[in-house]
Amino acid sequence: MDYRKSNAPTNTITRDMMTLCEDTGNVYETVKIIAKRSNQISVEIKQDLEKKLQEFASFNDNLEEVFENREQIEISRYYEKLPKSTLIAAQEYKDDNVYHKNPAREI
Repeated sequence: MDYRKSNAPTNTITRDMMTLCEDTGNVYETVKIIAKRSNQISVEIKQDLEKKLQEFASFNDNLEEVFENREQIEISRYYEKLPKSTLIAAQEYKDDNVYHKNPAREI
């Protein structure tokens, strides 16, 4: 799922963990699934941001020459306004968009 098209809230909300962990039956397993997906999302966001900011990189080391790039500021503001990766992962889990399996239960 694309993190830019997520309908996750931008602020922290309280969730009922008992209804959230109905399919796994274990609160800790549910938190682990959401945490792993959150790490994947944060790595994807970081790589995307670094790729976009690399276009504006200055390769000269001149301390007197400090300039602001409007496009770079707009890109940074856009990524600051995105929901946090944990909120996106929790929303994906709630919407059943996260594939997970427990090998210990498969036996």
